[in-house]
Amino acid sequence: MTGDQIAILAILALAMAAFLSGRLRHDIVAMGALIACVVAGLVPSQEAFAGFGHPAVITVACVLVLSRALQTSGAVDVLARTVLPARAGRTVSLAALVGLGAALSGFMNNVGAMALLMPVALQLARRLDMTPGRMLMPLAFGTILGGMTTLIGTPPNLIVSGFRVSNSGSGFSMFDFAPVGVAVALAGIAFVVTIGWRLVPVTRAAAGEAFEVGSYLTEVRVVDKGKADGMTLHEIEAELDKADAQVVGLVRGGLRISAPRGNRRVQGGDVLVLEADVEGIAEALSKLDLKLEEQVKAQDEEREEKERARELQARRAEDEVRRREIDEAAALGDVALAPQPQPQPQPRPEPAAGGKGQGTASRSGEAERGEVRRDGEADEVVLRELVVRPESQLVGRSARDLALRSRYGLNLLGVSRDGRRETTRLRTLRLQSGDLLLMQGPAEVLTVFASEMGCVPLAERDLRIPDKRLALLSAVILALSILVAAVGLLPASVAFAAGVLASMVLKTMPLRAVYTAIDWPVVVLLAALIPVAGALEATGTAGLIASFLVGSVAQGHPVAALAMVLVVTMFLSDVMNNAATAAVMCPIAIGIALALGVSADAFLMAVAIGASCAFLTPIGHQNNTLILGPGGFGFGDYWRLGLPLELLVMAVAMPLLLLVWPL
Repeated sequence: MTGDQIAILAILALAMAAFLSGRLRHDIVAMGALIACVVAGLVPSQEAFAGFGHPAVITVACVLVLSRALQTSGAVDVLARTVLPARAGRTVSLAALVGLGAALSGFMNNVGAMALLMPVALQLARRLDMTPGRMLMPLAFGTILGGMTTLIGTPPNLIVSGFRVSNSGSGFSMFDFAPVGVAVALAGIAFVVTIGWRLVPVTRAAAGEAFEVGSYLTEVRVVDKGKADGMTLHEIEAELDKADAQVVGLVRGGLRISAPRGNRRVQGGDVLVLEADVEGIAEALSKLDLKLEEQVKAQDEEREEKERARELQARRAEDEVRRREIDEAAALGDVALAPQPQPQPQPRPEPAAGGKGQGTASRSGEAERGEVRRDGEADEVVLRELVVRPESQLVGRSARDLALRSRYGLNLLGVSRDGRRETTRLRTLRLQSGDLLLMQGPAEVLTVFASEMGCVPLAERDLRIPDKRLALLSAVILALSILVAAVGLLPASVAFAAGVLASMVLKTMPLRAVYTAIDWPVVVLLAALIPVAGALEATGTAGLIASFLVGSVAQGHPVAALAMVLVVTMFLSDVMNNAATAAVMCPIAIGIALALGVSADAFLMAVAIGASCAFLTPIGHQNNTLILGPGGFGFGDYWRLGLPLELLVMAVAMPLLLLVWPL
């Protein structure tokens, strides 16, 4: 054993010990291993950061961005409401939920798919009288299983494909993972939704579980030629009943009808006053093509402001022409004949509506709240619930008094008031102590507003008001990126980078969210470990480990060696990051195949399958960590379902690996 081999083994041993301890974040450990390899001379300094340009790293970052576009546009929410049954029993509901999670995970980041469907899982658990954990753990495992079905489903697949390029000159295609991955995923999902969920320990959710609030009073506008235009109130209420929402008033031409008859037909431009919870509001908007009244008002005001700006610009252009005429006349000595410009009145900012302690909003104050932006980018808009405290400046004042849109750039979307139904229009409703406000606006502005006005901010709602245009655009962009990569027109990294560029140009998501969507610790982890894995191979250490495993464990039998690679990868993925596991195991798997004189494809696929089977611990995969608190789980609660699931994966994957990827 050479000095370089001893050094790389020592660095890897220390890195794996740090991964297992969990005291340092994975990206810090990976970067430390990379720096150690450079200092030890195992990685040339000029190639230390080559991993950041690796196609696998670029593809992972781009897929994360495209996934966020699907999330922020509400595309997945619409899909979930369409696919998931509303009245089915436990088995059918669980199968639909887990199946949807697995399908989404094949084409978007599986952590994103899990985060999107968690609120749906909690709602289903309440409706089916199940503990949250018995719905969340099957969903988490289903989304992990779904990731193994395509090239972009999970980072380990991209890493495995990258190592195949270095070994044979070409990587795996988009659906090369499907023959084995789909079969394993289907078998795992069938087990989880029929038998497995019963193995999940019955636990109480943590105290931080989402709070329950009453129904909100909100206003929505009927869109001209939309689905609701021409429907009777009876027909609308039948649709809203599925969303647990009801119509409590109608506004037409500025006149409010508090108890409209059920046979009255609504028209485009009518405003419906709805009573619904937060999720019900989003579902009502999606089902009936309705628009939030406050958002419509904000858009109208924005158009008027742009029109005023265009008129002002036109007047300034006219003034400039007149000044040129005066200058030309003066040069010719015809000053007396030159037309004199008439002073144009300049628009003055209107003072905010009166109220105690209310003054005119200054431009500096607006800038502090994030209203005035020079770069043309808007902060990401969120929904947040605020409780009005007794000493709040909001008490006794309405949204119109506060000039929420003009001063703060915020919309008041709904008010929940201790079960009492109000008949006043939302913008003129005077707020009271204890009211729960559903506010929409930039996160930073909402935080400042809550602090200044004496409100208590509750948890930010992970709720997206569906935008059909943006949802369709984001779905089409992702589908085209997948198609281009699948047919080989462009490499996957270039195809998905083009998709991100299209998303930015078409603004399917806030531009600032493009960079916050990327999970930078994962990107740094991958980029740092790729050169380390290269050093493992370049020093001959991977071949040395492979020879030892083949001779002492597999004893020269290729099938036994394949099973060993799958088991070792599954074990490592349970205790350390799955991307790190794939990066460490790929060169070893290739070395074993070379030592046995067989194709490396089956061994690389075994690494891909094993890296996506982290079912024994909450630290093996981020999806397992996500459900730890909401499910009320402990560290030792995962193996009861995870161990039989991993045994099932072994039983299904081994014969398929040998059949699809013969040795």
